[in-house]
Amino acid sequence: MKKPFGRKSKEEKKSLDESKPEEIIPKERSLVDIDYNRKKLFKKGVNLMADEKLEDAIEMFEQALRIDPDNVETLMKIGYARFHLDEHAEALKVYDKVLEIDITNPEAWNLKGLVHYEQKNYAKALDSVQKAIESDPTYGMAQYNQACFLSLLNQVPEALEALKRSIELDVKNARRSIRDKDFMNVRIEEGFKRIEEVVVLESIKQGYHTLGAIVWTTFLDKVDAETALRKLLEKGLIVQNEKRDGLSKIPIYDLADNIAEKLGKEKKGLFGITKKTLPKPVKNLKQLSQAIQSAREAIEEKDVDKTIEIFDEFIDPTKSGEQMIENFFEEHREIRLWKIRLKDRGVDYLIDNKEKMIVLFDNIEGTVTKKLRSEIS
Repeated sequence: MKKPFGRKSKEEKKSLDESKPEEIIPKERSLVDIDYNRKKLFKKGVNLMADEKLEDAIEMFEQALRIDPDNVETLMKIGYARFHLDEHAEALKVYDKVLEIDITNPEAWNLKGLVHYEQKNYAKALDSVQKAIESDPTYGMAQYNQACFLSLLNQVPEALEALKRSIELDVKNARRSIRDKDFMNVRIEEGFKRIEEVVVLESIKQGYHTLGAIVWTTFLDKVDAETALRKLLEKGLIVQNEKRDGLSKIPIYDLADNIAEKLGKEKKGLFGITKKTLPKPVKNLKQLSQAIQSAREAIEEKDVDKTIEIFDEFIDPTKSGEQMIENFFEEHREIRLWKIRLKDRGVDYLIDNKEKMIVLFDNIEGTVTKKLRSEIS
């Protein structure tokens, strides 16, 4: 597992004396907002993390904890920083503290699993991510990690099933699994070969039609890509044509018409501009658009209960959740986290994050509107 941050030398550390709470907080401001001190320290810690100054960041977060010892957001940042400094025992203590506050926190369970993974304690890692999934069955990364840990424990059928579930939540997990060494135990299985087919099919759907382009985008070996293409042709999921390349002809692949109708398909226009034919029915897009309007109104009214209720529309797979996962996965995850935070912190959290929420829903609405126009035309 790649670690984005490395340990910094002591020579690189800056003195933090000037960053003590009483020196960075205007007194008149702190009288108005009792949480201002913590927020200021937290923001400074986040900025230090962005600069990869993890030890300095931890000092800022620990100062913030003196103001609010049970703040989950701050604790999670400390755990993350400890983890990337290879301070695994300390990271586990922090995540255990979070779980004492909120036993159902899926992110804490998942990150605890990653610490055990780094320690090569795969049984404990599996137990942790399973608890994350129990807390949130739509947590795609936990599902993917569960598949990894099951593979490492040589539980092959279970690993493949978990991987399939993670791909249903986020198709990018299929591509991610192709080069993941954690799946060495399952690569020869027929079930994994079908996942390779999913990866190739998704590549074609995204507009990559030649063998070279498919190999480049999927990270598959050429032989594996050719095998997947042959099986997809046999199943009638794709069609093969030819195009001229100089004096020779090369095969090109596209979705079969019936599959293109179901999955959606990108086509090249007259001038090479990509046009996307989107999945039907249109009523799903209209339902999503209406939910966006309702969400925006609830946020503007600062109605926490109403906002939480409407967020379910974007999360629940029986409503618009499936469509959100397919088309707006990152936004779906953000909304899911907002719902959890709103339940914990109420109207203050809604006020603090109001603008961010409005911007996210505006962006989704813009994309949905374009899709509706495309479908209608």
